[in-house]
Amino acid sequence: MVSRPSKPRLLLFAFGDFAFNLYWQSVMLFLLFYYTDAVSLPIEVAATTYMIASIWDGVANFVAGIMVDRQQAKIRYGALIAAGGIPLGLTFVLAYFPPLGTGASAIAAVFLAHLLFRSAYAAVNVPYLAMSARVSPDSGDRAFVAGARMLFGTAASVAVALGTVPVGRLLTGSTAARAYFGAAVVFAVAASAILLLVGLTYRDLGQLDRPPPASLKAALLSLARNRAFVALNAAMLSMIVAVTVLGKSVLYYFKYLLNDPQAGQLALASMGVVSAIAIPLWMTIGRYIGLRALWLLATSFAIVALGIFAVSNVGTPAAMQIFLIIVQTIVVGLHFTFWAMLPNTIEYGELETGLHVEGAVFGVAALLQRIGIGIATAILGWTFASAGYVANIQQSADMLATMRNTVAFVPMFFLTLSGVAMLFSPFRRGTHNRIVRELAGEAAA
Repeated sequence: MVSRPSKPRLLLFAFGDFAFNLYWQSVMLFLLFYYTDAVSLPIEVAATTYMIASIWDGVANFVAGIMVDRQQAKIRYGALIAAGGIPLGLTFVLAYFPPLGTGASAIAAVFLAHLLFRSAYAAVNVPYLAMSARVSPDSGDRAFVAGARMLFGTAASVAVALGTVPVGRLLTGSTAARAYFGAAVVFAVAASAILLLVGLTYRDLGQLDRPPPASLKAALLSLARNRAFVALNAAMLSMIVAVTVLGKSVLYYFKYLLNDPQAGQLALASMGVVSAIAIPLWMTIGRYIGLRALWLLATSFAIVALGIFAVSNVGTPAAMQIFLIIVQTIVVGLHFTFWAMLPNTIEYGELETGLHVEGAVFGVAALLQRIGIGIATAILGWTFASAGYVANIQQSADMLATMRNTVAFVPMFFLTLSGVAMLFSPFRRGTHNRIVRELAGEAAA
């Protein structure tokens, strides 16, 4: 009988996502805005820089995933997480260090710092994600971990949304750029301590006795033949473009279209709070209808909400906050479904191809996720730039109309693509547990 971890141990492992999300949510919610409205980079330059760094992040995640596969029997995951937390924190602080020069030197400084942070994040985060496939072989435990990770992640997003500017200004009492830097120091110290705790207390309950793929080519071919993995990641890629465009528009929308930037920060925090409330609901629904059906249900709800926004007049901060809360309630179901389904594609691929590909699953998924984030950031930045965006001035009517249309129609289009991709997934309710039993029977034979 396979040993299963206790719920407290699963929760302690999932707590690591709070640390990672102090970094991730800050980069997702504030870094582009920091570049344009605190450091005064032109938005097309900031967006292009962010896109390149995001794609580099994906490549770094892919490389880290391949290394995990090649060294899966040798890696001491807990020690790696504990040791990697401090350099990761240092590079995060460097990413928010106000550039000393101007012009090309400032662009080069923020770009290099961003690349260093993304590299360090991949080196620590990919092994942590790979651990989620080892923490338990049971799909119910994995879904529990995915939900708990998202709860901790949403708690971190609230802390980042509400705390970044106030905490930074309290520490520095200075300019916007230095305020972001002060907040980065606080987040880095907290995250490093959490990762040290998680790493030192982690216990691997299931060392694999399966050999890794013979080569990178074999691993990639296995993933390409893994229909569950391909369908899930195609759906995820489209979803990430949609939600990133929407999320990165929030601060700009409230500052320039609604003239209430503080309400934008409150909206981001509210989106995090509602995520924490909604996750258990989506977990319960998924238990009854299955994860594939859950994805299709959530995308349908999100498309309807965006359609209503497109044809209605959302012209006040309160109305916009309500809209964002509704959409976030729906979107969190997609994030939960992805992280609950992704480890399950490992066993599906093993049954279909005969190869147990673990690290590459998370590495390729992270690569595609970062590409999606880069695409979304480029769409947002270049669209705003083409409409004449200039930071910290009153925007033109054309620019404001472009901003509103971007919020409505770009996410709607990509969420539609996401739902279509998920229709090709072979996973139905109970499919994964059946696969695990088949693999266990083959191993016993």
